[in-house]
Amino acid sequence: FSPDKSTATNISSFQLQQFKELLAKFLQCCQERMQYQSERFDLPDAELRCLMLFGSERYLTPKGIARKMNVVKSRVTKIIDGLERKNLVQRIKDPEDSRITLLSLTPEGQKKYHDISAFLEDVHYEVLMQMHPDHRKTVLNNLELLKTAMESVKELMV
Repeated sequence: FSPDKSTATNISSFQLQQFKELLAKFLQCCQERMQYQSERFDLPDAELRCLMLFGSERYLTPKGIARKMNVVKSRVTKIIDGLERKNLVQRIKDPEDSRITLLSLTPEGQKKYHDISAFLEDVHYEVLMQMHPDHRKTVLNNLELLKTAMESVKELMV
């Protein structure tokens, strides 16, 4: 992927460097939070991310999880095995097609999911509380703009 730099005449090298550094710091901060929550909830990162996919879903399939996590199905099998050993998910045969395995949270898995969700809600609340109320709207609008721009560039890479 090589962008056409002739159209980027209004981007200074300082802005480009500042953008790269800020994104790196955001990523590092998110990785540190993910490491902390993995330790706090005693789950490897991949298992924690998988567990959080169940948010509004009653059932997921290994294939669906692989697609959402962007990993191969064999990796999902190992992740699910770990969650199953911890009694957080259970495998159920699809009543309409016995070849399909459905995955659902156990009561223990639902509790863990809600505990992690509450933790994340608190973290995000505290981050927003660090900003003046007038700045929150600006930050959220700019993050939406950044997300849209990053998704556009991602599409160019495919």
